[in-house]
Amino acid sequence: MAQAPARPQNRRAAVAALVGTVLEWYDFIIYGTAAAIILNTLFFPSEDPLIGTLAAFATYAVGFLARPLGGLVLGRLGDRIGRKAVLVLTLFLMGGATTCIGLLPTYATIGVAAPILLVVLRLVQGFGAGGEYAGAVVLSVEHANPKSRGLAGSAAPLGFSLGTLLANGVFALFLLMPTEQFEAWGWRIPFLLGAGCVLVGYLIRRKIEEPAAFENAKEQARTKQTGLFSAIRRHPRSFFIVVGTRMGENGFAYLLPVFGVAYVATTLGLGQPLALWSVMAASAVQVITVPFYGMLSDRIGRKPVYALGTVVSMLWLTPFFLLVGTGSTTAVVLAFIVGLGLAYPAMLSPQAAWYAELFDTEFRLTGFAFSREVGSVLAGGLAPFIATALFAWSGHWWPIVAYMALLSAITLVALALGPETVHRDIDVSSIDEDPQDALRS
Repeated sequence: MAQAPARPQNRRAAVAALVGTVLEWYDFIIYGTAAAIILNTLFFPSEDPLIGTLAAFATYAVGFLARPLGGLVLGRLGDRIGRKAVLVLTLFLMGGATTCIGLLPTYATIGVAAPILLVVLRLVQGFGAGGEYAGAVVLSVEHANPKSRGLAGSAAPLGFSLGTLLANGVFALFLLMPTEQFEAWGWRIPFLLGAGCVLVGYLIRRKIEEPAAFENAKEQARTKQTGLFSAIRRHPRSFFIVVGTRMGENGFAYLLPVFGVAYVATTLGLGQPLALWSVMAASAVQVITVPFYGMLSDRIGRKPVYALGTVVSMLWLTPFFLLVGTGSTTAVVLAFIVGLGLAYPAMLSPQAAWYAELFDTEFRLTGFAFSREVGSVLAGGLAPFIATALFAWSGHWWPIVAYMALLSAITLVALALGPETVHRDIDVSSIDEDPQDALRS
């Protein structure tokens, strides 16, 4: 068993993972929230507000199409040249695209070129995000004490909570502006603030050392032939397990804070502030539940915690719609806190360390990033669009519950087929042995 890394690098890696993931989720939540509130009218004008929202969510989904490619290319770079260099690159890709969205002329100014440029920037944003989260998790997990990899890995999911809290807090603040000023220029400021996250993230990440596990694997792999798709060839089972378990988790990740905000604010007519403050309350609860579930997975295993989160999230979806349908402020806030703050993190938190442990060091970042982002396209990227389309078709939320039940069932099957990795020695290279034997060792 490898020696536990020095504590300063332990902590620094966790902070680096946290800051970068805050930026990733800030980028995506800012766009998702803006798509539901303002981008649908500024970039996709239509007489029917629902059609404009569908178009905005379709562009939201486009950003996910670039994520598998980003995961494959950036993951490969991370496995060859180092985790640190790739994590600096992803910061500038995501932060630069987010800042540029805040500078874009609208449809009224340049016509159809506006939504086209928006799509291009979403693709750049998605490409960078494809390597960001996996790189952050791998860095923190490889630096961690073997007995607390679940807790260390939860630093990146915690970035999801803080990023969501930050993005919705910023938007809620600017929504206090007069409507004319917000539509004219106020909506741009949240995007422009992404540049500050880039600067902070860079100053932290430039001081990180490469994990010992990566350095050892790099020396062993010099004489090996490892192509771009080597991670999938070596770990086909792990690839399908990751994609499958992403279905329910990533679907809920974007259904509630993106479609849920649009549903509460627009469909139910309860207003944007209530929807945003409800998501913020749930995100504040996640600050506690995410590290808690990470520690719990270190004690009882990744799979039991993940399964618990999947089942509870699915069971809560019907009460969620019933509660928000009452129009009561207390009921709406409670619906988001239980679904997004208590149930969902039980999937998100143990997932981080589990995905890193499923792949050997030589292929860890590529395998983790690519398979995770394939799942992102199939689940999270399409969830707000499909949910909106189902509601437009039926006029009711029951088809959305059925859709999420299907995604959850896929996740539970994939969980059952996956190995428990909590006690795996991830510093041991299994490049010359059967990868599934390595998982059992």
